Amino acid sequence: MPVGQPPLGGPLGRSRNRLSASALTTYLRCEKQWFLAYQVGLHGPLRPSQVAGIVLEDALCELFMMHPPLLHSKEELLAWAEPHIVSQAQKAHDDGQSDWDESLWTEDGASWDDVEVETFVDRIRGGFLLFLEEVSRCFEANGGPYLETRRSGNQPFSVPEPSWGTVPIFPRSEKVPDVELRQWDIEQSPTWSSQGEPVTWNEAWECARPWVKDPRVHQPQRLYSPDGWASGELDLVLRWDGTIRIVDIKSGSSESSFASSLEHQLRFYSWLWSQTHHGERVDGMEGWYLSGPERIQYDPPSEVDIESLTAFYQEQHRAMQGLAEGVVSFPSSPDSACSGEAAGCFWCQVSRNESSEWNLHESLQWISELPLPSISSPYAPLSSIQGRVSVKGTLSGAWGPLPNHFSEPVLGAVLVGGTQHIALEESEPGSFPNLHDIEQNKVLVHNALPGVWRDQPRLYVDKGTEIIAIEDLKETDSIEVTRLGLLRTRANVKGYVLSIRKRSGRRIDGKPWSMVAFMLWDGTHVAEVVAFGNSINQRILNLKPGSMVAMTGVEIGWRSGLLQLRIDSRKTRMEPTFLR
Repeated sequence: MPVGQPPLGGPLGRSRNRLSASALTTYLRCEKQWFLAYQVGLHGPLRPSQVAGIVLEDALCELFMMHPPLLHSKEELLAWAEPHIVSQAQKAHDDGQSDWDESLWTEDGASWDDVEVETFVDRIRGGFLLFLEEVSRCFEANGGPYLETRRSGNQPFSVPEPSWGTVPIFPRSEKVPDVELRQWDIEQSPTWSSQGEPVTWNEAWECARPWVKDPRVHQPQRLYSPDGWASGELDLVLRWDGTIRIVDIKSGSSESSFASSLEHQLRFYSWLWSQTHHGERVDGMEGWYLSGPERIQYDPPSEVDIESLTAFYQEQHRAMQGLAEGVVSFPSSPDSACSGEAAGCFWCQVSRNESSEWNLHESLQWISELPLPSISSPYAPLSSIQGRVSVKGTLSGAWGPLPNHFSEPVLGAVLVGGTQHIALEESEPGSFPNLHDIEQNKVLVHNALPGVWRDQPRLYVDKGTEIIAIEDLKETDSIEVTRLGLLRTRANVKGYVLSIRKRSGRRIDGKPWSMVAFMLWDGTHVAEVVAFGNSINQRILNLKPGSMVAMTGVEIGWRSGLLQLRIDSRKTRMEPTFLR
């Protein structure tokens, strides 16, 4: 089964606390790059190649989902596919144009007009030719071991490969109303010959079709480790010959600076498959480069390798979770910045020495030209925002899991102190899984993170938080306690926008969501600022890197232990000044 559900009620979507293949390979290339991108949320401008990679993969998967008519030769299959290749390339290019136009920050000097449709045709044709090799092998094997099963109208796999005209498989189907009753896009169906007849080329296509991420499924299609700390989303799984081969699709060439990460990525997926399939090992690992095209094959990990990989990934995950928390300093000193030599290094090489001399990527020289922000009342430095606190009260009223502001299911409870009632909530799904197991009594909540949601104060708990029964406290314990009524939940901040991006999609239940995130820098520290849904206004959408922003009444929140500020459409006031 190439998709699953996370244990412990965690989110189907990405989580900063989980180990993923992309996070792992980035971390192995450059720890600083991983921290700034995956934990802090500091990203670079959008490049055409990033957009192309996404839309080309989707277009290729849609091509694989098509049903050819009765075909008697390879030449007929090639002739049938060619117009579909061209139309899928045009669709991908149009989708890329839309994604590019929606972006709030694109690479200087880059334009989608410079991306030629012909290059998309070549790459999708390249992917088709790589798959045609599988179809040809399947034809030579007379359809493989599952031909007669399919001819009889049965499916050999519990999760079938997606195809047009079939009902898609949703990981959380109970969240999607009337799945079976809907009309699913294109009315197509396969053409099968009678039992015992020689296989036709269209049947070889149907049998060889891989499992791919279904473009009709808005829910994440991932695998999750049994204890929830790792997850991965496979591009393509070949199963037609009775073996399991995992394939990752790359829109570029094997000469890319990122190519060295491919084997690490595939080994992670192979390990994850073993963890989620009762120890079953994959039989092959491949990278399909659409430019060329080129198929790169690797030996999958052995049983001994799987055991050592488990220990290695756990060690890396622990190290990644403990890098930093609170408010992040920026820029780095020259001693702690990276060399900028690894693929993808951008923000991680930025540094400033004691003489205020900068080391910057050439496209970031504008930062060195910005005057340092002058911060005075009513504004305060980011570093002054209160971090972890300890409070006393009576624990009661366990609730959840219920959606937080990211629509992720989290556990919660209520803490009562005198006349004050305040909600305790996991900072992220699974970050304090035993919250409901704690006896409802007088407690000390130690090292919680103060914040606010829907205008109500909140305390966020995570792996760094302890909840201790008052009776278990020792007289020697010296812990500074904050009164519930004195928790700081909002801030007035000022600084420059370093990066900005907009994201949108659909929640598990199909409802749309949107958010804008930008990185605020006050001269010495950075914090992610986010706005959701109705809080996104034209002032926010007009922000660019280098814009000065002053905000009052911004909500204090936390993400993976790091400060995250949230814009409240009713109480946050923002005054942008555009400098670039």
